[in-house]
Order: sequence, then structure tokens, then C-alpha cells
Amino acid sequence: MKQVVLLLLLLCLPVSVAAYPERPLTLLVGFNPGGSVDRQAQLLVELLQQELGQPVELLHYPGAGGAAAAAMLAASSEQGYVLQYGPSHTYTFTPLVSPTSYDLGSFRYVAAISRDQLALVTSSRAPWSNWAELLKQGRQLGELSYATQILLDRYLISRIASKEGINLRILPTGGGAGMAGLVLAGDADFAFSGGTHSRYLETGEMRLLAAFGEERLLLAPEVPTLQELGYDLVLDSLRVITVPADTPDDQLERLVQAFASITQNPRFIKLTRDTMQLPVVFHSGTELQAFLEQQSSSLRSLVEQQPH
Repeated sequence: MKQVVLLLLLLCLPVSVAAYPERPLTLLVGFNPGGSVDRQAQLLVELLQQELGQPVELLHYPGAGGAAAAAMLAASSEQGYVLQYGPSHTYTFTPLVSPTSYDLGSFRYVAAISRDQLALVTSSRAPWSNWAELLKQGRQLGELSYATQILLDRYLISRIASKEGINLRILPTGGGAGMAGLVLAGDADFAFSGGTHSRYLETGEMRLLAAFGEERLLLAPEVPTLQELGYDLVLDSLRVITVPADTPDDQLERLVQAFASITQNPRFIKLTRDTMQLPVVFHSGTELQAFLEQQSSSLRSLVEQQPH
């Protein structure tokens, strides 16, 4: 009888649940080292380690503009122990136009922590100084070479080239570092950049041709947007932290707290806002979900308008 009573008492004792995280984490980046996402991620792993008290490994898994890493994340059973950092359009656009093993609902979204400054760039040594002069050169030569990083920028630039009647020679890259190498060497006439251009504007090696967003760029307010240049195209992108869909609420909330703190960290602000000239933001929960759903809807409309 005493053994039965003892067993019942043991069953009634509260179960001790280990505090998250109890082991190391991994931060995925879907681009090659050297670009602007990687520059932020290098600091994020350090700051996240301080916030969570566990080692964080940075893992580069480039391919398809972040989609290869997103597919890996969607298939992961590691819950909140594996995260991805990258642009929102990896989740909102790529599944609309190419076969993927994930869609917008395949993840939980921790937070958006900065806003991209998407632009078209060229070498400062190029004979053209603005968009109109580049187009004139393209019409004279019959072709322009273009360095691309993601599926979405190829999609948008193809619409522009079709409207202008210019042939493009597409040069794929695995991220900002690859793009910069082609532009600076003169192998690409112009290119898409998500933020890598900031360091080369400082050195005078690159110049901006146009901004993709609804508003002009923070670091170059004199550069027109594509809308101002006469194209019905707008692309604003947030840089977001995502985790697998089965991540428990308590883990998600702990990560939200950690990244909220990181966006207030002077080192993150200095790198992101002051050095890279990317606005620091913090969006989470329903606010972030609403942005992603609206972006996905807008891009779906864009795809449906594309002539086949």
C-alpha cells in the first residue's frame, strides 16, 4: 500500500521542463558569404548567443535566392533550434513562380529586423551615369549584361527589358558578393543589389541607377524609383527571421524577445543603419503576418498580369 501511495505522490509532482534553449542553435543564410545578408548574420549569431546563452552556428546554404535554405528549414524537425535570416520575398514570391517544397504557411515568422534598400546599380567607371543613358547604350549595342541574385529581380527586370525592347544577357550570382565582383570588373553592365552596394558607394566604386521601393533610398534620396521612371513596379522587402512551422509558442516568444533586444543593440544599429544604410525595424506577430500576406497577394497579382 505504501508503494502505491508513493507512486501516486510522484505522479502528482510537477514535471521540470528544461528552459529553451538547452542546446546550440543554427542560423541559416541562403546566400554566399560576403553579401549584405551575410554581414548582418555574422553579427546576429554573436548577439543571439549573448541573448540566449547558447552557441549559434552560421550555416550558408546558397541557392535559388534563399529558396534552397527555406526548403531545408521547412523540412526541419529541429523546431526553434534552426532559424533562417533573409529577405521576405523568398517566402512570398518564389513559391508563386517555381516548384518549391514550401509555401508561405510552411513557417512561423519570428520578426522582421531591417528593411532592404533594393536598387539597380552599375560601376562608377561605366560610360553611363543614369538610367536613361544606360538604356541608350543598350539600344545602340542591342544588348546589356545584367547580374542577378534572385528569381524575383530576374522576373522584374525581364518586364522592364521587354517594355524597352532591349535584350539582356543574364549573369546569375549567389549573392551580393558575386554581384559586386561582376559589376566592379565591368563584366556586368548593371545589376540588382539588396544592400551590398552601400560599401561600394562609400568607396566611389558603384553608382545607383534606380530604387525598387515605393520611396527613394535612405542613402541616396536623389536616385529615382522605378515608378518615377515610368514603370508600374514596386518592391519593398523586409529581412525576416523564420523557424519551422512546428516551433512551440514558448520557443517563438523567447526568440521574439531576443530579436527585439538585438534591434536595440548599439552594435546592430551601427552596422545596419549607420554602415549599411538599411533602416532598422521591428515587426512581429500579426503585424508581420499581415505584411507577408499583403506582399504575397501583390506579387501574385503581378505574376497573373505577366503575359505568357
